[in-house]
Amino acid sequence: MTDADPMQMRLLAAEAVAREAGAIARRRFVDSSFKVGFKGPQDYLTEVDSETEEFISARLHQAFPHDGFIGEETAGRSGRDHGAVWVVDPIDGTANFARGISHFCVSIACVMDGKVEVGVVYDPMRDELFAARRGAGARLNGAAIRPSEAAGLANSSVEVGWNTRAGAAKYLDLLRRVTLWGAAPFRTGSGALGIAYVAAGRRDGYVEQHMNAWDCLAAILLVSEAGGYVSDFLAGEGLTKGNPIIACAPGLKDALVSAVAIEGIAL
Repeated sequence: MTDADPMQMRLLAAEAVAREAGAIARRRFVDSSFKVGFKGPQDYLTEVDSETEEFISARLHQAFPHDGFIGEETAGRSGRDHGAVWVVDPIDGTANFARGISHFCVSIACVMDGKVEVGVVYDPMRDELFAARRGAGARLNGAAIRPSEAAGLANSSVEVGWNTRAGAAKYLDLLRRVTLWGAAPFRTGSGALGIAYVAAGRRDGYVEQHMNAWDCLAAILLVSEAGGYVSDFLAGEGLTKGNPIIACAPGLKDALVSAVAIEGIAL
């Protein structure tokens, strides 16, 4: 690797590695040759997650040996004090993957100096590669993408992400608020794809009480570079401990932030 335009080199590497890792996940998904376990209640784990993450880690380390690495399956193993840190979810949507539902993705982000510089989300079942570099826009299979032109919640679709960390009461309250303000709620089981869909105008918004960095950093960059609104996920200890998130079309920012009233996110 040359020193010229290092982030562009990282973007190209992330795109290539995401496609390779996605091919592995797709092959294993199709032949169903994997065991399923749980890390906790409703927290699925397959051997493909760790295998795919190890593949991504090895490829990125080979190309950028001095970069750090934080992955979902090896969270905190290395990298928090490095200049550039890769943040990876090898299979976002593992519950879908484990149950034979073809809605999952590979998510790869690169963070430097507190900012997401590169973000790639690859859906291997649809062969859709979402990619962004800070300051250079967002693309889907090479074509520029933009959020929707939604200007009100009454005609909007909003994905409401769920996990066990925030608790059932907070999730149900979030779902209630989205519905009462007139939006159509969705939940598809992959936060990274849900947020990427906001960037591409397929969804008008995405909200969740808590996400981990590997689940959303790549997609966050997609939304901001596409011209949408996304809350400051990396505030405080977002990189290591996660944060709540709101991502939406620019015309929905005020309405959605007010409607869901997530603690820590204000206009």
